[in-house]
Amino acid sequence: MHAIRLHAFGPAENLTYEQAPSPHPAPGQVRIAVAAAGVHLLDTAIREGVKGPLPELPALPTIPGREVAGTVESLGEGVAALWLGRRVVAHLGFAPGGYAELAVTDVDRLHEIPANLDFAQAVAMIGTGRTAMGILQFADLTPDSVAVVPAAAGGIGTLLVQYAKHAGATVIGLAGGPDKAALVEKNGADLAVDYRDPGWPDRVRRFLGDRRATVVFDGVGGDAAREAVALLARPGGRHLVFGWSAAGLRDGAPYLVDGVSESVLGPAMMRRSGGPDPIRTLELRALTEAAEGRLVPAVHRFPLAEAATAHHALETRATTGKVVLEP
Repeated sequence: MHAIRLHAFGPAENLTYEQAPSPHPAPGQVRIAVAAAGVHLLDTAIREGVKGPLPELPALPTIPGREVAGTVESLGEGVAALWLGRRVVAHLGFAPGGYAELAVTDVDRLHEIPANLDFAQAVAMIGTGRTAMGILQFADLTPDSVAVVPAAAGGIGTLLVQYAKHAGATVIGLAGGPDKAALVEKNGADLAVDYRDPGWPDRVRRFLGDRRATVVFDGVGGDAAREAVALLARPGGRHLVFGWSAAGLRDGAPYLVDGVSESVLGPAMMRRSGGPDPIRTLELRALTEAAEGRLVPAVHRFPLAEAATAHHALETRATTGKVVLEP
């Protein structure tokens, strides 16, 4: 099979498209003919040799990627025959192997793809979508809410804007550049602004008049977050923090304000989800929202062979929506 392999940690150019041994499903596993593989910001950190939240870095050489969608084409021992030939999507967890024509995973990780979703959209919902569902648990959105979404043209931001509008909230979307701001407006935001324009906070204040923001969905950190938090109502405004892409995953930190900011990733998200398998619960919610048309993921597609280009584009914020590789 063809795959993207990483032989040494470092820049995006270290990702090489080459022949690799085909994986074989172990008992309780399936092999998927991959039609779409998700690219995450965490993948770029791992590529550079920064493990982030992973327990340890993968042994080299490795095939990166932890989100795949495709068709089940081989079954391991003990797997029901009904899975063969099904369109499925799965998050591989901490196991790499997604940037390839073939990937294996435990059958318990599989979700059948709803008929109205293509493979790339399904990949977007299994990773980015489940994170959005987890974040939204903390928001308590109503028609009285005023939500500010930094990075509103990104994969998570696109879904947060859509969900907030579906809840009847007023939505302010921030994006880097006029083209991205136009996409955010098309996605349903009541006001879309270019956060590279130093006057954007005043534009938001003029738009809101006597109203104040009630929630800021922040996966960015840095200056944009600082300005967005200044728009919050006090008391009562909430700053929900789920990342800090402005500084990257390597040495950055989110912008936090005592009594206003709340981290919603990791254990907090899992506790709020509840149930015996909170991650799977969030995945099912995300796929259901997409299947029923309330959420439509934005996808930025690259050929599998151009994984290095995709990484570079993601790191330089030249992408919109979820980045997906297609063999």
